[in-house]
Amino acid sequence: MERLIVNSKIELEPLKFSHAFQVFHAIDRNREFLEPWLPFVQDTETQEDTENFIQSVTSPNSGDRDEVYVIWFENRFAGLIGLKDTDRVNMKTEIGYWIIQQMKGKGVVTLSTKRLIEYVFSSSGMNRIVIRCGVGNQKSAAIPKRLGFTFEGIEREGEKHRRKFIDLEVYSLLKAECDFLVSD
Repeated sequence: MERLIVNSKIELEPLKFSHAFQVFHAIDRNREFLEPWLPFVQDTETQEDTENFIQSVTSPNSGDRDEVYVIWFENRFAGLIGLKDTDRVNMKTEIGYWIIQQMKGKGVVTLSTKRLIEYVFSSSGMNRIVIRCGVGNQKSAAIPKRLGFTFEGIEREGEKHRRKFIDLEVYSLLKAECDFLVSD
């Protein structure tokens, strides 16, 4: 994993253990904003919970681990973005993201997602990227729509939130459909 420059204001830095304090406090201060759509928020009660998450995705012993990046906007913590459930045999992965409330409406996630897509398609050999969003999370669903993803349908009860399941909108983008990639 390498640092990815999005533009003069936004950078993606590989998540490190030293980010635990910032990540936890961002989640803690933005619970009401994040919790309706992100099931991990309810399980993030202490900084130790965040440290355990970071350890799980950065440990060299975690095999095909998720690739998670801190989003920096004008050198301020904005959120996280990353690859999850990567399937190297079938050359596909999923992008997940979240930002703090203060950063919404600045294009931070759209631009960060676009940069991560460019990185994935140009350097990892992936052919397919998926983004899943809770049904009703219009802000999150606007991102794959803006970036040319195809709506594939609804994954019924695809994610558990507290004691209930929510449906997910599923979007995908194939490398051949990505018109903003620079040709090799």
